[in-house]
Amino acid sequence: MCRMIRSLGRQIPAILLALTMGSLALAADTSAPPIGSPAASAPIPGNQLPAPNPAFGGVIKNDALESKPWWAPRIVPPKKAPNVLLIITDDAGFGVPSTFGGVIPTPTMDRLAKKGLRYNNIHSTALCSPTRAALITGRNHHSVGFGVIAEQSTGFPGYNSIIAEDKATIGRILKDNGYSTAWFGKDHNTPAFDASQIGPFDQWPTGMGFEYFYGFVGGDANQWQPNLFRNTTQIYPFEGKTDWNLITGMADDAIDYVNRIHQISPDKPFFIKYAPGATHAPHHPTKEWVKKIHDMHLFDDGWNKLREQIFENQKRLGVIPADTQLEPWPTDVIKNWDDCTAEEKKLFIRQVEIFAAYGAYNDYEIGRVIQAVEDIGEIENTLIFYINGDNGTSAEGGPLGTPNEVAFFNGVNEIPVDIQMKWYDVWGTEETYNHMSAGWSWAFDTPFTWFKQNASKLGGIRQNMVVSWPAVIKDHGGMRDQFCHVIDIVPTILEVSGIPAPEVVDGIKQAPIEGTSLAYTFDQANADAPSRHKTQYFEMMGQWALYHDGWLLSTKVNRAPWQAFGVANPDPLNNQVLELYDLTKDFSQSQDIADQHPEKLKAMKQLFIEEANKYQVFPLDASVAARIIAPRPNITAGRTEFVYKVPMIGLPQGDSPMLLNSSYSITAEIEVPEGGAEGMILTSGGRFAGYGFYLLKGKPVFLWNLIDLQRIKWEGQEPLKPGKHTLEFAFTYDGIGVGTLMYNNFSGLGRPGTGVLKVDGKEVQTIKMEKTIPLILQWDESFDIGSDTLTGVNDADYQPPFPLTAKLNKLTIKVDRPQLSAQDIKRLEEAQRNNRSSE
Repeated sequence: MCRMIRSLGRQIPAILLALTMGSLALAADTSAPPIGSPAASAPIPGNQLPAPNPAFGGVIKNDALESKPWWAPRIVPPKKAPNVLLIITDDAGFGVPSTFGGVIPTPTMDRLAKKGLRYNNIHSTALCSPTRAALITGRNHHSVGFGVIAEQSTGFPGYNSIIAEDKATIGRILKDNGYSTAWFGKDHNTPAFDASQIGPFDQWPTGMGFEYFYGFVGGDANQWQPNLFRNTTQIYPFEGKTDWNLITGMADDAIDYVNRIHQISPDKPFFIKYAPGATHAPHHPTKEWVKKIHDMHLFDDGWNKLREQIFENQKRLGVIPADTQLEPWPTDVIKNWDDCTAEEKKLFIRQVEIFAAYGAYNDYEIGRVIQAVEDIGEIENTLIFYINGDNGTSAEGGPLGTPNEVAFFNGVNEIPVDIQMKWYDVWGTEETYNHMSAGWSWAFDTPFTWFKQNASKLGGIRQNMVVSWPAVIKDHGGMRDQFCHVIDIVPTILEVSGIPAPEVVDGIKQAPIEGTSLAYTFDQANADAPSRHKTQYFEMMGQWALYHDGWLLSTKVNRAPWQAFGVANPDPLNNQVLELYDLTKDFSQSQDIADQHPEKLKAMKQLFIEEANKYQVFPLDASVAARIIAPRPNITAGRTEFVYKVPMIGLPQGDSPMLLNSSYSITAEIEVPEGGAEGMILTSGGRFAGYGFYLLKGKPVFLWNLIDLQRIKWEGQEPLKPGKHTLEFAFTYDGIGVGTLMYNNFSGLGRPGTGVLKVDGKEVQTIKMEKTIPLILQWDESFDIGSDTLTGVNDADYQPPFPLTAKLNKLTIKVDRPQLSAQDIKRLEEAQRNNRSSE
């Protein structure tokens, strides 16, 4: 031991000298640190993700003093790879932003456009989830399982709402190549059946390559009290803050993120997907923005005049060709403004002012995020995509608008104006889940026709976009009219960052990227270059189209978006009226020339079939509402009994017991303490639709909230005495259930039934419900036991969280789903045959 110490003592000066010389050499060397040093970094080939561990480059002897350490270089993107800020707004048509002729002020987009490029020929899929899936994968929406929204998924590869492992997202690709990655706002790409606390989480943003997520899961959210998550944990930052709003909340969080990651590692580039809920319903702006828009009197002359004004603005700005034609107002779909009553006009103006305030407010908060990037000195090398809308403007409010979008999704889409006026003064506040009249939506899609959902019309699929990258784009304010699609964004990012699309991810061979890079359009010399994206199919709920070299084949619209509950077209491929347009001469898709080119029509249809086969579009399905309630592989599938013994909150609708269109019983075994008890036993849904089983002033109550239009309440006569009690609510459904949907028939849904409330085995109240909710409860509210999160089902009775002060020993739910009899099936088959013959 002594000899070892003496030997080490003699070596220490040499070791110190070597370390000193090494440090000096490093200090004197202005090039990158040598590979193997702790400070070394290098890009990877990128063909395989994650990158394989490099071979050890040091020396290993029997002892450390004679060995040489070696560190694998830290993975970084190629030099000059930009930061990327990908912004996409929601449910906003071509004529919404001021940048493209709209009257709603969007100064943030305007400023970016002046220093960047404007794109007037970019396309979506006509619906939320599908566009977003295409956007983050660079592949067509059916290719990645999102033929429809997540809540309508069915068991076919193109429609199952699962982004398969052979189609890695841009988040995953950039993360593994050395980027910081984050997602803010709307996540409509997690399957509804994978959204609970039990996971799996591989289809959440954090499982798809985004290291940080702050937002909501689902199609939309109450912006005052959202179902909000940080990564995979639900959070409630709005509690106790009456003026809190998610549009500002997510901007604040994004700004904090930008500042944090930059000061921690200034050289590491970031990729941020920024996807606010605006302007999807519910339209929830702050009072400040409502006043700003109201004082501008933008909409006093009605929707016909608004459309004309936007059209003239667009021609003046040069964002549409001067010879663009505007089709006549569609009086067969929406009446003229002058034919509206005074009360209707008052309501409709209120509706659209709230929508406009929401859009302007959103643009302002986007501006704050961009300013944060500028404040850290990164704006020059930040590539910003600002995409206006994931589809055309939504008409899901129907011709009259609605104070409650949940009503629309249950088939109630024309609530009389005099009833809606009850919410006039609180429109856009936490008391409404509001949407506007479709008349405004038609105007906001100017110069095109139709809406969100309508995949065969440019009003449903034509968006606009601004791209800014000060270090590279020098054609400030330039216009680009090349045909492009949201699937082109991923290959664009990969090209400009110098990162290849991976061939293998996690050992799985990757499917090809299906989009075409737009990077060539950044060069002013290519301003008028032909589009490199030559062919693109469109399909949504049985309406379809095909673009090819300037031609557009379209199915004639056979259903307005609010007409979602009738018999679906049984043969959406062939049972169609086909239209043909030459978009090189007809920018607004207004001149159908199908009768002049029958051979072209035939060839285009055949090409659509080829594209549909290539991208998993078949089988075509024209049903809309029926798919909302289709069976899915959630954690309740196949179960008829559910037992809970402890309080629990936050179970989403897609993973909780479904009571609709069924008989069921709910039994609560509780223990009331001395002094009595109150609070929520079980609830699902909230202010805009749902049910609750609770103790109110000691009395048991069961309540159904029928889309905030009616509440049916069963109530015990006396407060419960201290001690153990068994409370039961039993409901007997009179309909034959969701099995009728297999025959393209809604007759089994939303039927009457009788509910009985029992206390300790004794019936205390029986009520027959003449109508029941047919399709869906409030989707952004959860199934809670022992308290109530977010909003309550009856504000008149309690305010959340309304914790249960009794002890819950056991809660049992039993569901008896109706089964079709042989006679039922025979009748339904006959009705189906009759429907087919009438088509």
